[in-house]
Amino acid sequence: MRFAHFFVPSQANRKQTTIMKHLICIILTLLAMGFPVNASPTKNVWPDGTEMDAWFQNTKKVDVTTLGRRYVITDYGVTMDSAEVQTPQIQAVIDRAAREGGGVVVVPQGTFLTGALFFRQGTHLEVSEGAVLKGSERIADYPVLVTRIEGETCKYFSALINADSLDGFTVCGRGTIDGNGLHYWQEFWIRRQWNPQCTNKDAQRPRLTYVSNSRNVTIQDVHLVNSPFWTNHIYKSHHVRYLDCYIFAPTENIFPPDPRRGAPSSDAIDIDACTDVLIDGCFMHVNDDAVVLKGGKGTWADKDETNGPCERILVQNCRYGRVHGCLTLGSESLHDCNIILRNCYSERADRVLWLKMRPDTPQHYEYVLVENITGHCGRFLFIHPWTQFFKPGDRNDMPLSRCNNIEFRHIQVEAKTMWDVKTSDKYELRDFFLDGHPLELSQFSKATPDTAPKVYL
Repeated sequence: MRFAHFFVPSQANRKQTTIMKHLICIILTLLAMGFPVNASPTKNVWPDGTEMDAWFQNTKKVDVTTLGRRYVITDYGVTMDSAEVQTPQIQAVIDRAAREGGGVVVVPQGTFLTGALFFRQGTHLEVSEGAVLKGSERIADYPVLVTRIEGETCKYFSALINADSLDGFTVCGRGTIDGNGLHYWQEFWIRRQWNPQCTNKDAQRPRLTYVSNSRNVTIQDVHLVNSPFWTNHIYKSHHVRYLDCYIFAPTENIFPPDPRRGAPSSDAIDIDACTDVLIDGCFMHVNDDAVVLKGGKGTWADKDETNGPCERILVQNCRYGRVHGCLTLGSESLHDCNIILRNCYSERADRVLWLKMRPDTPQHYEYVLVENITGHCGRFLFIHPWTQFFKPGDRNDMPLSRCNNIEFRHIQVEAKTMWDVKTSDKYELRDFFLDGHPLELSQFSKATPDTAPKVYL
């Protein structure tokens, strides 16, 4: 059923309206005469009531002309539209720019094949409109190193674009970074046929971008597509912005025996133990979750210094095609606090807010706000135990996981099932609110069948 609210003004309200019209006319007259009119802007606050830093209001794009000298890769021996993997040649341009004081490594129009690239302090990447920086199909072109993957610090393959310990790193341009993932996706599904218990790491796939231990990072305007594994992964970084990016991986028809198969684990943006992240105006369509908060997993994960919380994450003005979850907390999360998803549209997300609860990990999700969401989805709120590849350990003082102070406002989503919630003795759910009113989740503790009538909120 659809709910509508109508407001009929009383005589007193009509009088107040007339007064307000006169005040507006006075203000406009004063402005026209050059008189200053002071007005205090509305303050943005986090769900716990603390004031949001002004940094989150800055969606102005980085001006590439201010980033230094431009190093067009074809001026330094890199060949356009070559079938040759040109990793050493492109890396040499990055290293030269760093030696000469920094600048912008420019990929011009054309297609350029490469393996893992490592950016240095003061260097940036511009992928021009009509340019394609395309990843190699050979995993040998992505060196194994100590990195971060699936909530663990371990040896794994580097990404296509790597940035570690950088301040001010920028990726811009209206071109495409293409992970060329088809070969990797098909190999993954073949492994799954052979061994249904094989994990993501067993399949040996690179990510598209990996930013770690960095700050003041902006990724803007680029098309980030066809990643073999996660599309964007940021770890232990702060003040990171994704502005107007197009993030895509196919959700079906990549494995001929089964047309339902898409690009496995192609998460759009994985935020891992980070603070102060802004995602604004992006389109996301991937065969897994869209924005995912991570930070560690395992029975003793909260004692491991390589893990950490995610705090002050703002996702706004985004559009979702098909994704498993618009905003997902877990499955490798410890403490997520002050998280906002607002002013977004879902075309056909499977879920809008997904809280993954691992029985083997102490987790705490709190102060999450979801507001002004429109469109369509399968299930709006989804809370279930997450038991894929988990390993409970011995711990006498294992904390009880919990979700608290989760609020929904102004939701206008057409959903098959609005609340799909399962309880567990491993976690508690409390202080959920809908438009300021307590939401009693116990009445939704059994998932509603997908054949239930559509509901509107």
